[in-house]
Amino acid sequence: MQLPLYETTTFQCSKLITEHYSTSFTLGIKTLAKKYHLPIFAIYGFVRYADEIVDTFHEYDKAELLADFKRDTYKAIENRISLNPVLHSFQIVVHQYKIERELIDAFLHSMEMDLYQSKYNSGSYQEYIYGSAEVVGLMCLRVFCEGDEALYQKLKAPARSLGAAFQKVNFLRDIRSDFHDRGRTYFPGVNFFQFSEQDKKLIEQDIQKDFDHAYQGIMQLPKGAKLGVYLAYQYYQTLFNKIKKLPPNKILQERVRVPDNKKLILLAQIYLQNAFSLI
Repeated sequence: MQLPLYETTTFQCSKLITEHYSTSFTLGIKTLAKKYHLPIFAIYGFVRYADEIVDTFHEYDKAELLADFKRDTYKAIENRISLNPVLHSFQIVVHQYKIERELIDAFLHSMEMDLYQSKYNSGSYQEYIYGSAEVVGLMCLRVFCEGDEALYQKLKAPARSLGAAFQKVNFLRDIRSDFHDRGRTYFPGVNFFQFSEQDKKLIEQDIQKDFDHAYQGIMQLPKGAKLGVYLAYQYYQTLFNKIKKLPPNKILQERVRVPDNKKLILLAQIYLQNAFSLI
């Protein structure tokens, strides 16, 4: 039985998914120490496919598809095997790095929220961000800490802040598609028919607090993880800085992005900073 070959193939499937869906995360992962590559690809593949169900499969029964995905996820973890390559590679990582069931539960719950909830108050907003983004940071942190529980507990709060910052920037970047195409309003108390500069500033201040807190944790990550996470942090900070310069009506009209050549320049700059021990 060629199970090792099957496992290798399933991880390569998750890698391919990451490369096709996100150049920024692919660059960040490839900047990590090699031992982290496949586990992080597996986590990304898992969360990407779940998110894909709720965001794009409009002609299908999303609730049924997500319920099937959820059932198959837990079945894969329980049986330690799945014929779904994304779930098979993910369950290996769950067992190897002892990723808690609570993190997986919270993530899938947030995906379910996207099916029935279009407006959020303060409580449901925090609940959604925790499940959709903060727990993904914690899953990755489990991999980076490699069983060092003291380090995991030390960096847990900054890892959550980094996930929150990334998600909130995504919300700002994707306002047009979320609000106009999907009818979703994530930011509580904000009327996007009258989105003001003050509304935008308050959101930006909250995001910057998350970034500042996350930075303290990034600097304490294990050496093999620090550079890749710092690259993702810098990419999102660059995207955030572009958004901050635009008026509210502009981000309601277009999706802001960082060009691929700028991402490569960021990568070169970070490698140079690292060479001079500035990171």
